[in-house]
Amino acid sequence: MSTGASPLLTMTQSTPTALWNDSADPRELAQSIAWGAVGATCNPVIAVSCIKADLPRWTARMREIAGERPTATEAQIGWQVVEEISVEAARLLEPAFTAYEGHNGRLSMQTDPRLHRDATALADQAVYFSGLAPNIIVKIPATHTGILAIEDAVARGVSINVTVSFSVPQALAAAEAIERGMRTREAAGHDVSRMGHVVTIMVGRLDDWLKEVVARDRIAIDPAYLEWAGVAAFKRAYAVFQERGYRSRLLSAAFRNQLQWSEFIGGDVVISPPFAWQETFQASGHDPLPRMDDPVDPQIVEALQTIPDFVRAYEPDGMCTADFDSFGATRKTLRQFLGADEELDHLVRDVLVPAP
Repeated sequence: MSTGASPLLTMTQSTPTALWNDSADPRELAQSIAWGAVGATCNPVIAVSCIKADLPRWTARMREIAGERPTATEAQIGWQVVEEISVEAARLLEPAFTAYEGHNGRLSMQTDPRLHRDATALADQAVYFSGLAPNIIVKIPATHTGILAIEDAVARGVSINVTVSFSVPQALAAAEAIERGMRTREAAGHDVSRMGHVVTIMVGRLDDWLKEVVARDRIAIDPAYLEWAGVAAFKRAYAVFQERGYRSRLLSAAFRNQLQWSEFIGGDVVISPPFAWQETFQASGHDPLPRMDDPVDPQIVEALQTIPDFVRAYEPDGMCTADFDSFGATRKTLRQFLGADEELDHLVRDVLVPAP
């Protein structure tokens, strides 16, 4: 039975589970904050969506930037717009940033996917983004190179949101890199108490990939069980995080079903659904009962373990860092982010060189 209250607001007020909005659109973010959100994110895909949602404003701004920077490339102009969208969203979160002493109130900016092979360039850009506003948290991918960049950036004072991450091994490797960076920073005499790291598991993208694998390899499994794969991986990672005492929180992203919200309530985690999913949760009448510590049905886990890529994603030692780049979900997601970069370039091109 529903309590009649706002499910999201009830969750954020009665459990340690935090809500972040998976968008930097100012209109969506303002409503999400009213539902208890204390964080948000931006990346090339989201930035393109924000630009398209307010195209007259942002195309006019692109023309202004082009006039201010006559030698700037399409990519440089596009990424300046991404910065401006992000800083605007960050301002909306400043009250939460102050109230939570850096633990929340963060706006996530993603490093340029085109830098994904260069650890130093990723870390350097993370430092730059971190300086745009006091409450910026920077997204670096959980690839082999990204793990190196994460440690470096943390040691240089950057709060990190690990992205392009779908598995327990990736989450653990990222958390360990964050800890190494934190220890280096502490040894240099810096205060790390206001750093607010999160380690994302893109639970829905793991589900998506396993569905492709099952169809490709003709693995017989109840289709309903595939809706639990990301949930199972997230819960497994959470148990290890709690056991090892990592100073970063897990973040659930890439929502595909309600389980990826309801099953994580009660954990000291962040859930970051797109705004449309938040509207769905609000309308669901669902009581936000704590379920983070409830195990996934062993029968479901056993069935999922017939899929080799689920085992790779679920077992803490299922992959080493050298394997992260070849994991199917990693390749698909990096390609999508790179494609969004290209689309952003095209939006700028249409302003700089309009079609005849």
